[in-house]
Amino acid sequence: MSAPATTPVIVVTDQSFGGTPHAAAIAVRNGAALRSHQVRAEAETVAAVRGADVVLVQYAPVTAAVLDAINPGGCVIRYGIGYDNIDVTAAHARGIRVATVPDYGVDTVADHAVALIYAAGRRIVQYDRLLRASRGAVGPDAAGVFDEFAATTVGLVGTGRIGRAIAHRLAASGVRLIAYDPYADPAVTPAELLPLDDVLAAVDILSLHAPATAETHHLIRAETLARMKPDAVLVNTARGSLVDTEALADALVDGRLGGAALDVVDPEPLPPDSRLWDAPNLLMTPHVAFYSRQSLERLERLAAEEAERALRSEPLRSEITAP
Repeated sequence: MSAPATTPVIVVTDQSFGGTPHAAAIAVRNGAALRSHQVRAEAETVAAVRGADVVLVQYAPVTAAVLDAINPGGCVIRYGIGYDNIDVTAAHARGIRVATVPDYGVDTVADHAVALIYAAGRRIVQYDRLLRASRGAVGPDAAGVFDEFAATTVGLVGTGRIGRAIAHRLAASGVRLIAYDPYADPAVTPAELLPLDDVLAAVDILSLHAPATAETHHLIRAETLARMKPDAVLVNTARGSLVDTEALADALVDGRLGGAALDVVDPEPLPPDSRLWDAPNLLMTPHVAFYSRQSLERLERLAAEEAERALRSEPLRSEITAP
């Protein structure tokens, strides 16, 4: 007599979009059990994923200890583009596949990045604060003198899906577009590719769109900030670890950088005593570049569809094959 088939288990460790209807539908269609949690610490994540065949994760840490609790041959799917909260090397060593959802929010992130670029370039936040503080007594030069966008150079660090979408949006304003990306194909890159030092020296606005890797950790630090113009602006909607937070605070406080607009920081959230809270000419949003009604629906749906492929032992659409 053959042993009875076990019920496959899908576990959602955490998510910030209110529900997982697509995951629920896929669980029903494949005779799987769905367990949903909102965990962030390692110990509670271990408990949440124990016995799982497929794990859907947003921010919870997927460490070696967490991976050991997943069933052999399992799969981890990240709700998002990056996967720096997943120990991919440990996963591969255990025969656990890892996948992401790289294309759910390209337009949403690009829209947010361009909004920050325009707001920073036109000094929107500074004008608003000065106007409120003075009850209306603000001249046009109160936030300094700046150029129109047709006379502005914007540099992109990273020219993947999001970087290219931003370049296409900005092209209509007549900016000069340059970029640093050692892996870019010049044939499909809508910007002039240059070495990083040349980009840093030339930009009026630098926008970051690189992944978080050992190579890109603190790519923007004291030495690189020193190569930028003193009135240049830094925009980061990618990963907080690309920027050395202390070095950025120093540059802003000392007036060696014109401003910054950040959707991501490192660490996240910022501690209450971080000097960035009081740094001048800084605009921050709370890691929401990915956020829209449409992008969240796509994220949950595409991740659930990847989970279904994992349950059926089919090739994954966006598997991470190397750390």
